[in-house]
Amino acid sequence: MERKMIVIIGNGMVGNKICEKLKQKSPDLEITVFAEEPIRAYDRVHLTDYFKISSIDELFLSKNDWYAENNIKIHLNDPVVDVDVSKKEVCSLKGQVIHYDYLIFATGSAAFVPPIPGVEKQGVFLYRTIEDLELIKAYATKAKKGTVMGGGLLGLEAAKALVDLGIEETAVIEFAPRLMPRQIDASASALLEAKLAELGLSCLLQKSTSQLLGDEHLTGIAFNDGTVLETDMLVISAGIRPRDELAKKIGLAVGERGGILVNAQMQTSDPTVYAIGECALVNDMIYGLVAPGYEMAEIAAAHIIGEEKSFKGFDMSTKLKLMGVDVASFGDPFVSEPYARTILLEDRNKGIYKRLNVSTDGTRLLGGILVGEAASYNMLLQMVNNSMPLAEHPELLLFGEQRESKSASSGLEALPDQALICSCEGITKAQICDAVITHNCENAEAVKKCTKAGSGCGGCVPMVKDLVNYTMKQQGKYIRNTICEHFDLSRQELYDLIKIHELKSYDHVLDALGRGHGCEVCKPLVSSLIASLWNEMILGKGNDVAQDSNDRYLANIQKGGTYSVVPRIPGGEITPDKLIVIGEVAKKYNLYTKITGGQRIDLFGAHLNDLPFIWEELIAAGFESGHAYGKALRTVKSCVGSTWCRFGLHDSVSFAIRIEERYRGLRAPHKLKSAVSGCIRECAEAQSKDFGIIATEKGWNLYVCGNGGSKPQHALLLAADIDSETCIRYIDRFLMFYIRTADPLTRTAPWLNKMEGGIDYLKNVVVNDSLGMGAVWESDMQKLVDSYRCEWKAAVEDPNIRKRFVHFVNAPEEKDDTVQFDMMRGQKKAADWNLKTI
Repeated sequence: MERKMIVIIGNGMVGNKICEKLKQKSPDLEITVFAEEPIRAYDRVHLTDYFKISSIDELFLSKNDWYAENNIKIHLNDPVVDVDVSKKEVCSLKGQVIHYDYLIFATGSAAFVPPIPGVEKQGVFLYRTIEDLELIKAYATKAKKGTVMGGGLLGLEAAKALVDLGIEETAVIEFAPRLMPRQIDASASALLEAKLAELGLSCLLQKSTSQLLGDEHLTGIAFNDGTVLETDMLVISAGIRPRDELAKKIGLAVGERGGILVNAQMQTSDPTVYAIGECALVNDMIYGLVAPGYEMAEIAAAHIIGEEKSFKGFDMSTKLKLMGVDVASFGDPFVSEPYARTILLEDRNKGIYKRLNVSTDGTRLLGGILVGEAASYNMLLQMVNNSMPLAEHPELLLFGEQRESKSASSGLEALPDQALICSCEGITKAQICDAVITHNCENAEAVKKCTKAGSGCGGCVPMVKDLVNYTMKQQGKYIRNTICEHFDLSRQELYDLIKIHELKSYDHVLDALGRGHGCEVCKPLVSSLIASLWNEMILGKGNDVAQDSNDRYLANIQKGGTYSVVPRIPGGEITPDKLIVIGEVAKKYNLYTKITGGQRIDLFGAHLNDLPFIWEELIAAGFESGHAYGKALRTVKSCVGSTWCRFGLHDSVSFAIRIEERYRGLRAPHKLKSAVSGCIRECAEAQSKDFGIIATEKGWNLYVCGNGGSKPQHALLLAADIDSETCIRYIDRFLMFYIRTADPLTRTAPWLNKMEGGIDYLKNVVVNDSLGMGAVWESDMQKLVDSYRCEWKAAVEDPNIRKRFVHFVNAPEEKDDTVQFDMMRGQKKAADWNLKTI
């Protein structure tokens, strides 16, 4: 039988995928690929990561010799310029003429450039290819202000890229009245806009650009409403247009607004010519995501070798993380009355918005939107796609009950075997479970290598992990939760190894125990472990760039780009002189002042380069860092106790101060809060804290694992009627056990909830010392207590650390003049982004 000749035009993600599919189905096919770019296929979904990786090799979709190993001829930097459909021949730019039996267009799309005067100026860029990113990276070194045109998925990714490049002021302009108009509603957009503003990214909506200003170089953007935005560079990400110019030239049918017309088998008007990906118009739609492109590649490859498959449309649900903010939409995110009932949760304090659209009879989930917290996205998506019945109270899904309660396993169990888990690669639940059972894959990374699940956009990885754990539990296997692809270790294993090898910087840990270059998951986690173990200055030893954003500046970044300062006030006790100092500092630096729920005083609106000066004045008055920015002990609240209250049994203030000064600066998987009440009336609310102490006639009762927040939980009694020294010993053991064993970003309450044996087991470990670790943990805690040093003091005394606290490296004295404030009740508050009017 004569071997078929396949020619593929384009070597993007979809062009590369159809090479894989064809070779899997029929290894004898002769395949030739013509690529416009000078490099082989790379991961465009994670294009922004290019600015963080050390080598482009990390983005390539295949090994350098993969094409040769599979007998695929690839011609880089040599696009096809003509096709003779009668002779079935293609001609490339370099003059190569190749015969084909089947021709596949995988030409993708190009960035849409609006016809605006001035787009030819220097400083104007597209955001589509590695070459585009190289040009942006080079120009960004001399730019202070950057702007992105387009507030959709790719536009917000481009904005993140500018922030990663160190552009001091970044803005997004969007023609529509909201961000991501195809994915989220107006309320979700408003919340996302506020979250991005806190991170220094301004969003200007309903803006129509009239012209780009400047001579040769861009200096600003003029809008049709008469306003002007000053900027040094502009990245255009205003949509895509299908690359169908060659198809038009050779007479293939195309849509009125572009795109190569194809049928359900991906055939064009010429049945020997196929089109897949963003260049294809199927069912009057251009699909701009990688997952439907991969499905098209599967359909076309199947049809070429004689299999019966057809394209039936594709779910456009999506989940991404924008500058650390989760954003997701699934099913039909916009359906509303009278066709559906909508359940909403909006928590502006925590920056969370959730919308669920339920059928009018309340039995099925139709779609939804998640902003700020999207852990339940994959399960919700499966409920939509598989028409799974809703429980009696679907509103509980807004709080993640489906994920955290016993119904989490029953939810996975209820999924049909054919449920599509990884839409990019078409991997089902059954295939993932089989990888665990048959091929002994014991984590998501192993499943990824075995099945390719999670190798595309990565959105399915949390559900892949859940399925791996669920299947292993069903098989009676030990579940080992590894951190990420860079560390094949659990958090507890990594903690122990860092301690054994005495590793004290992220780079040393990565070199000794990990691989690759790290990610936003493992960097803050490892940094937290190092801080928990050694209690050294977190900005020293090269650990500064691995910290969370707040830790990086020893302050919480707030709306508008300023910072808050929270000095420690142990036990809530403060002298009049110290109160006066706080007032004087607040006046001098014009700070908004508020008393917190934790009996401290919060000072808002500090400029970055003022922070060291504010800290110096507070330190001179006897204050120190309150660690409000860290996953550490925050406060130990107290009532006045026996010193003033006629009901007080013991001196709760003195004991609270002792507790706070012992554990100040202690880093943990999550923040820690405590309180000491002088009697059972509980004025300090000790039973809502991670560890709380209440006076009794015989001593103290110690309660643990409580918390407030969106899912409040009462603390449970760990020990009763104990003396002060015993109480502290038990707290030492409790905290060290928590630090060693809790998952990342897990408060003490959910840590206890997941613990086999619950509070009885915890009592046995802490009080009865059933593990024989009590003395070790007490010793470890004492070492941390002895090594404590105020981070603010260390920062202002170290010139190398102090010099980081500036807005402009070349003008350290200057403040950010774009930061603006409004007045409210006699104090300033962060203002919204303002534009100058011509």
